[in-house]
Amino acid sequence: MQDRKRLEEFIANDEGIRSMTDDLDTLFELAREGESVDADIVRALKPYAELLERLETAMLLSGKNDARSAIVTIHPGAGGTESQDWAEMLLRMYLRWAERREFNTVITDRLEGEGAGIKSVTFEVNGDSAYGLLQSEIGVHRLVRISPFDANARRHTSFASVFVYPQVDEEIKIDIKLEDLRIDTFRASGAGGQHVNMTDSAVRMTHFPTGIVVQCQNERSQHKNRDTAMKQLRARLYEFELDKKRAETRKTEDSKLEINFGSQIRNYVLAPYRLVKDLRSRLSLGDVDRVLEGDLDPLVHAFLVWRKTGRTAGKDDGKDDLPE
Repeated sequence: MQDRKRLEEFIANDEGIRSMTDDLDTLFELAREGESVDADIVRALKPYAELLERLETAMLLSGKNDARSAIVTIHPGAGGTESQDWAEMLLRMYLRWAERREFNTVITDRLEGEGAGIKSVTFEVNGDSAYGLLQSEIGVHRLVRISPFDANARRHTSFASVFVYPQVDEEIKIDIKLEDLRIDTFRASGAGGQHVNMTDSAVRMTHFPTGIVVQCQNERSQHKNRDTAMKQLRARLYEFELDKKRAETRKTEDSKLEINFGSQIRNYVLAPYRLVKDLRSRLSLGDVDRVLEGDLDPLVHAFLVWRKTGRTAGKDDGKDDLPE
C-alpha cells in the first residue's frame, strides 16, 4: 500500500507539472500576442515553483532509510527554564509540520520541565519519507529572544538538540539478547488519569552493551508501553550500528556536538531582528512565525540540496555571530 501510494503521487505530480506547463505556455503565447496577462503569469508561477521544489526534494531522498518513518527526540541544553521552553516550542513546530504533511504523530515519552517547557520528549512521525525529510533537523537549534521569564525583559539565548532515527521494519533483524537487557517498570508521571498514575504501566529498557536507554509511558497498558519501547530500542540499535560504520570514515558526528554555543545548525532570532538562518545551507528566512508554525519545507529542501551538491542557498550576511 505504501508503494502504491508513492507511485500514485508520482503520477499525480507528473500530470500536475504537465498541466501547469501547458497553462504557462498558453499564457506566454498570449503575452507575445500583446495580451495583458502579467498578473496571471505571476499567479501561475508560484504553485509551479512549489511543485518543482517538492519534486526535487523527492529526488534528493535516495538514502537507504530515507523512505522510512522516524523517531524524534528533543533535549534542552544550556539555559535552564529558557531552554526547556524552547524545546517545547520545537516540539510544537515539528507536530505542526507533520500535520501539514498529513503525517501521523505519537508522543511516546514526555518529561515535563520545572515551571515551564519540557526536559525531554520522544515521538514518532509516521509517514512516507519522514526520516529522510527530518534528517535536516538533526543537531543543535539556537533561539535568541526577549525572555518571557525575565522581569527585566532582557535578551536570552537558548539551545535544544534534536536527534532523528529511522523506524526499523520488522523485516530487518536486530538481535537483542534478554541477558543484555534490563526492563524496569514505574508509575507514569503527568496527565493520564488515575489508572496511569497509580499502576506501574510505564516501561524503561536499558541495553547494557551500548548503554542505550529508552522508555515509554504513553499507554495505559504496560504491554503496549513495552512493545513501543522495544520498537524504539530496535531503531536506536539500528542507528547505533550505522554510526559505527560512519565512524570508520568520519571521526565525529556534526549532529552530536555539545548543546551550547558554537555547535548549532540553525539560529532562530526574535530579537533584536527577526530571522531564521540555517548555518549549513545558508538559507535565511525572515518570517520566523511561519517557520515556528511548521513551515519547514524551504529549510528541508535547502538542506537536501546542500547535502547532495554542496550548493548553498545564500551568501553570508554577517548575522551568524549573534549577541547572547
